[in-house]
Amino acid sequence: MTTTSKSAGDKPKLKAETLGGGSLKPPQRARPPFDQIALLLQGGGALGAYQAGVYEALAEAGLHPDWVAGISIGAINSALIAGNPPETRVEKLRAFWEGVTARPWWAPDEALIAQFVEGDAARNVLNQSAAARAAVGGIDGFFAPHMRNPWLAPAGAPDATSYYDTAALKTTLERLVDFDRLNHDGGMRFSVGAVNVRSGNFVYFDTETHVIRPEHVMASGALPPGFPAVEIDGEHYWDGGIVSNTPLNWVLESVPRRDTLAFQVDLWNARGRFPRSIAEVATRQKEIQYSSRTRANSDRFRQLQQVRCALADLLDRLPPELADSPEARLLRPAADHRVYNLVQLIYRSKSYEADSKDYEFSRLSMQDRWRAGYNDAVRALRHPDVLARPNNPAGIGVFDLAEPGYD
Repeated sequence: MTTTSKSAGDKPKLKAETLGGGSLKPPQRARPPFDQIALLLQGGGALGAYQAGVYEALAEAGLHPDWVAGISIGAINSALIAGNPPETRVEKLRAFWEGVTARPWWAPDEALIAQFVEGDAARNVLNQSAAARAAVGGIDGFFAPHMRNPWLAPAGAPDATSYYDTAALKTTLERLVDFDRLNHDGGMRFSVGAVNVRSGNFVYFDTETHVIRPEHVMASGALPPGFPAVEIDGEHYWDGGIVSNTPLNWVLESVPRRDTLAFQVDLWNARGRFPRSIAEVATRQKEIQYSSRTRANSDRFRQLQQVRCALADLLDRLPPELADSPEARLLRPAADHRVYNLVQLIYRSKSYEADSKDYEFSRLSMQDRWRAGYNDAVRALRHPDVLARPNNPAGIGVFDLAEPGYD
């Protein structure tokens, strides 16, 4: 099942806007008829404010995840959610995003300038200026440039393998995330993906198998060559987005399988228009690279789910002498009647956002992205079937807030 919707309009408030004469604030919802609610957060740097907006809408609707999984900036947002009680999660998300988008005293106020200039070209200049600030000076509470260029550092030196130091992020995570709650007291499963630098293997750090520390979250977001690898128990890890930028398969294909309502919040749109300039080529290349073929993965899961349901039906109809055969016993673990709703929310970049959008940390852009996530989530929750168990033979419903013309 597919639905389509435009992105929300640009207005100054983060929530409770008006669209078509009605309030966008989501109504409180009863617990949906699923075993678990999962929140899946893709990587995308500064675009991650969109995920915070989505979570705010879910929280206002009373839809609190049982499992949150993320890659890169999605790992940070996941930790802020899982490592805090429900009543303070949005507050902690806002504290992080307002902290990393704080404007240095000497920098121009983009929001003020935007009130006096119009057009995509002007906004593009403001965004590129903010991105250049981040590239040169870093982001407070997140990363800072090394004093020495890594090309000039001797092999093995602490600053020889990255352009930035991320020690500030560890301090930020320790301040905003209660890791005791995340690991033991919160009742929410937490997973983040990273890549082992030595073996090249993709791994998940999961509260089912690991005691999560700030380093696990940092490892998931250690994108080279910008950020250094993070050492955990003698091994070094890079950003999981190098291999897969979405935790979709980890959650949906986990065992034992459970009836699942999954909100997949992606920051890169695999579909887009043909680029008309070299700048647009760079933007489009990054979108395709980091989208991790989200729709292809969801289509594959839908096909797999159809096979599981059909196999379960077939095994149930076998006569006793075949139902207890070695072949049937072998196939039975792969068969079940579990059901899934997959709600895909994908950030739609504005025309003035360039390939630097994932490190463009201006307050103005953060508010735009947060608001877009909030409004997109509210729209999704208005669909009458999103929170209902699917009643089709495959036992899966897929809801895609897609821009018209790309479905």
